[in-house]
Amino acid sequence: MTSPDISRRTAVTAVAVGAAAAAFLPTAAASAADPAPAFLHGVASGDPLPDGILLWTRVTPAPDAVPGSGRGPAVEVTWEVAEDASFTRVAARGTVTATAAGDHTVKADVRGLRPATGYFYRFTAGTTVSPAARTRTAPAHDTAAEGIRFGVVSCANWESGWFSAYRHLAARRDLDAVLHLGDYIYEYKSGEYPAAKYVVRKHEPEHEIVTLADYRTRHGRYKTDPDLQTLHHTHPLIAIWDDHEFANDAWSGGAENHAPGAEGDWTARMAAAKQAYFEWMPVRPSIAGTTYRKLRFGTLADLHLLDLRSFRTQQARTGSGKVDDPERTITGRAQLDWLKSGLATSDTAWRLVGNPVMMSPVAFGALPAHLLEPLTKLLGLPTGGVTVNTDQWDGYTDDRRELLTHLTDRGIGNTVFLTGDIHMAWANDVPKRAATYPLSPSVATEFVVTSVTADNLDDTLHVRPHTVSAAAGTAIRAANRHVKWVDMDSHGYGVLDVTREQTQMDYYVLSDKTNPKSSAAWARSYRTKSGTQRVERVTSPVAP
Repeated sequence: MTSPDISRRTAVTAVAVGAAAAAFLPTAAASAADPAPAFLHGVASGDPLPDGILLWTRVTPAPDAVPGSGRGPAVEVTWEVAEDASFTRVAARGTVTATAAGDHTVKADVRGLRPATGYFYRFTAGTTVSPAARTRTAPAHDTAAEGIRFGVVSCANWESGWFSAYRHLAARRDLDAVLHLGDYIYEYKSGEYPAAKYVVRKHEPEHEIVTLADYRTRHGRYKTDPDLQTLHHTHPLIAIWDDHEFANDAWSGGAENHAPGAEGDWTARMAAAKQAYFEWMPVRPSIAGTTYRKLRFGTLADLHLLDLRSFRTQQARTGSGKVDDPERTITGRAQLDWLKSGLATSDTAWRLVGNPVMMSPVAFGALPAHLLEPLTKLLGLPTGGVTVNTDQWDGYTDDRRELLTHLTDRGIGNTVFLTGDIHMAWANDVPKRAATYPLSPSVATEFVVTSVTADNLDDTLHVRPHTVSAAAGTAIRAANRHVKWVDMDSHGYGVLDVTREQTQMDYYVLSDKTNPKSSAAWARSYRTKSGTQRVERVTSPVAP
């Protein structure tokens, strides 16, 4: 297997890729009498390099060429990258053809740009010009960057609410990129999660997505959201997938939310989901069919991005005693070796790991019975005596032991796991042995962001936020002394600030995910200082 590290190149290249998804919007579409192409799904950029950026858009060439339809003529698309918003100083330009076979999505992998520089970009099809958008390249590999700052998000369920978190991140002008840690889309049928009476807005298609056309349509529906479009128009995205880009609790051979008899072969479904993902997302596949790769931000930080769905063995049944089986894996052998090698050879001040599911061990068994039941429902766990979530690293303890032992034995410090998935916000030390912490050392730290909209504890119980979670949070911290903070009720986002001296996560919460004009407010901040491997509370966020 070749290294999935993304290296610098000087060529300017472009490639057309297939995909689509979302209903054609009549207000923006051309009529049959005026079939001019339209950019109904916005534009996006991603995976910033010191000399380049990946650009994305989807062209709708005619009113019937809706995402997933396979209809519509081929269209030549021109892309431009400029140093100014008026595009008088064009830095790069090229053309690519969007075709029905590719569902009229296009990507341009642009190189030859300057490091740590803001640019503007746009697309043109015929006489139609896309919105102009902003992006930014990464610092040069050998540059001692003073700092980098990321927006951090996870778990955006269309039916659960509005994407106000994206709007608030888009309003910031101090971010180098936005890191999306998975569950960018959800695969459920309408009214399944949440229940129909709690649905804020319906999925498209309304049935559970299974085929390539289904996944394309769902991706396209998401990219009609104005707040999501604004986020993409403002910041480059760095994304990895988790399970809901495929199906709930996905593993290499199946998923909890996949019925082979009714929904066909899992291999075909996963291949369709991956194809649609790479068509619709501004993401470079590092190895065919995966999202694990590494980006570098000068000598300040490496960012290792993990794929914890493609290679994992099936989740163990809680109480089966199999979570410690060394034959079971969450990463796969090749990916774990790649991660260990990358961490050991890193020469940056910080080693960041984009990690879809929780690394820190967590015991839930000490919770009161009236809170244990809704939490097990939320986390997809069996009721009674629950001690682990087997979909997290807790269900694959040998891989975790190997990785944490590697950090200890090699003396690798300043490792920070950045995590989503669990619909709650956490700040954790990552102990080598949780049972004897703090006598056993913490070998890394972990910042977990809550969901953009997907249900958490108060949503599951249908009560006002923070009315019942205090007892649950207290019980979890008592049973897990390495957990410094947990917020089980809020929705929102994080802002990660990295300097030579420290890495700090500022947590922001939404006032109401069901309100498209929801406000956002700072809630808490935690940091880890260089050389400590421990998190501590900070009384204020880093100023924008």
